[in-house]
Amino acid sequence: MIAVIDYNMGNLQSVLNALRLLGQEAVATQKKDDLESAKAIILPGVGAFGDGMKNLKSLGLLPTLEGEVLRKKKPFLGLCLGMQLLAATGTEYGSHKGLGWVQGVCDVIRPESDSYKIPHMGWNNVEIKKAGVLFKDIEQDAVYYFVHSYSLRPEPSEEDLVTSTCFHGEVVVASIEKGNIFGVQFHPEKSQGAGLKLLENFVSLC
Repeated sequence: MIAVIDYNMGNLQSVLNALRLLGQEAVATQKKDDLESAKAIILPGVGAFGDGMKNLKSLGLLPTLEGEVLRKKKPFLGLCLGMQLLAATGTEYGSHKGLGWVQGVCDVIRPESDSYKIPHMGWNNVEIKKAGVLFKDIEQDAVYYFVHSYSLRPEPSEEDLVTSTCFHGEVVVASIEKGNIFGVQFHPEKSQGAGLKLLENFVSLC
């Protein structure tokens, strides 16, 4: 079973549908027991950094997440806000402490010209820097669906975690890989064939 964390930060149904299309048993959950029994954990989400962390804390899930992901090395995938929360801090509506699994900050996108609108919304090409696990058998410059105004900016010591980028007025981190921890800024569940293949590559770890 794959646990998709329901922390009241967006609709989870498209993620569940994509996983089930791949033949996976997937459940939306707020239960610690489900995270412990799952073969992998996915943290989706759309919304503000501070709200996301507040909701995870209020559900009491942080100690369980740390135990399953950091100590037991269970495969973890953060989608959109879920990837941003990997950062040590986020700057949206003030400074907020993140999960801290990646040293860096989640900060607003700063396009080089006004022709690039914020939020970054719609389809964009992704340049694969390292194929790693997620991009196995996926062509270079495939397009994925993005909806975000903030992005993860790893510290220089963590820049080798970046597996892909896109361009929206500046270079934006599109995905990271750190051992058993993965994150993508785009929505693979809404990204047609390439997104479905990426999810398939993730669940192949289970």
